[in-house]
Amino acid sequence: MQKRKLGNSGLEVSALGFGCMSLNFLDGKGLEKKEAITLLRNAVERGITFFDTAEAYGPYTNEEIVGEGLQPLRKDVVIATKFGCKDAKPTTGLDSRPKTIRAVAEASLKRLRTDCKLP
Repeated sequence: MQKRKLGNSGLEVSALGFGCMSLNFLDGKGLEKKEAITLLRNAVERGITFFDTAEAYGPYTNEEIVGEGLQPLRKDVVIATKFGCKDAKPTTGLDSRPKTIRAVAEASLKRLRTDCKLP
């Protein structure tokens, strides 16, 4: 699998990323949780190291599935998540106030089962 460096920090990810939205959100009913976790882990086995989710997918449940599925492989992957919608619902408008950003980031880190902490 080819790799790409993101920015100037030296962070390296697979050239192909895995968009996680349709695991349980968007069109159709999505996958059963066990199937979604298997799919995530199979993607890592095939060289995918960059995964993308958002708190609005579900809301919240997509981050939970991604967190559970990738927790045992966390040191080998990079997870990107997005936020900005008030109450994680795109229809309710935007909320990117500093206190909201911190609260949302901390909640996402927990759902994603990371051991990262905000300063």
